[in-house]
Amino acid sequence: MKKAKTLYKKLDKNTVQCRACNWYCKIKEGNVGICGVRQNNSGELCLLVDGKIISLAVDPIEKKPLFHFLPASKTLSFGTLGCNFGCAFCQNWQQSQGIKGKLWLLLNYSEVRRSLDFARDDKTPKEIVEKAEKLGCESIAYTYNEPTIFVEYAYETMKLAKKAGIKNVWVSNGFMSDESFELIKDLIDGINIDLKSINSDFYRKICKGKLEPVLKNIKKFYKAGIWIELTTMIIAGENDSPAELKKIAEFIANLSCDIPWHVTAFHPDYKMMDKEATSLEKLEEAWQIGKKSGLKYIYTGNVWGGKNSTYCVECGNLLIDRGDYGSGKVLGLADGKCEECGQKISGAW
Repeated sequence: MKKAKTLYKKLDKNTVQCRACNWYCKIKEGNVGICGVRQNNSGELCLLVDGKIISLAVDPIEKKPLFHFLPASKTLSFGTLGCNFGCAFCQNWQQSQGIKGKLWLLLNYSEVRRSLDFARDDKTPKEIVEKAEKLGCESIAYTYNEPTIFVEYAYETMKLAKKAGIKNVWVSNGFMSDESFELIKDLIDGINIDLKSINSDFYRKICKGKLEPVLKNIKKFYKAGIWIELTTMIIAGENDSPAELKKIAEFIANLSCDIPWHVTAFHPDYKMMDKEATSLEKLEEAWQIGKKSGLKYIYTGNVWGGKNSTYCVECGNLLIDRGDYGSGKVLGLADGKCEECGQKISGAW
């Protein structure tokens, strides 16, 4: 474990208040916050997963998904255990949720790896950046679980990556605190935030989270000039009504019609094994709603036959060709412009 340097406040009776995310957990001595990995150790807040990587892999940047950020490039992805949400549909619940209530596992990582069938070496920030360089990755992705909960570890890695000329991207639920945002805003280059719904009850009941801080942070990242893309996983009977999809699309359009919106398919998992997988027809309905709301770039993912390629919004020229789950192939895009008509395409190229 490693002591958190700044993102907490000492309170009375040896209690601490964590300031990494919008829960602002007040943690009594010996306990952990909602995320399961930030512990009050004798009146000091400690990060139990500092350096403790569970997943580490080279991915196409499109897998994050980030479609308008260094297309066809490789990113070194890593994550730890824990999460500050508790989504009933989590597709990676063994890593994000499996540790909660099992503090002894965190204190003995050999048991963690055996219990979750993972086997990864611990990595310092320096080792992560060196590995990204060795493998020819243009970016490092803080992903698989919520990076906000290991923000100090991410921050140290991001600083070294920036010095090495490697981009930093997050895949996040968007529930970080103002303090975490301020910590990373000058180091982060791109982010994909899950906008899971536009309904507060959905966030409260199904995600064990809150909507308003997510909407606030989406606006903050956009206004800070950080490249942002948004993802909504469509779940039948939960967040798939035309009215809700229209509200989501209009929220994005009111911020900027250039923000890519990924509408992805749900597959039964975790606590939602009784729900049916999302149909391609439902994703195409969401795509049409997004188009009618003025969004320029909408992608349907996590399903065969989806709309994954990028076309020029002016002349329709194919710019980036993507398979259903593969990396992109740049065809008609040069210096961020369509090679046919010269139209500028929004993104981080």
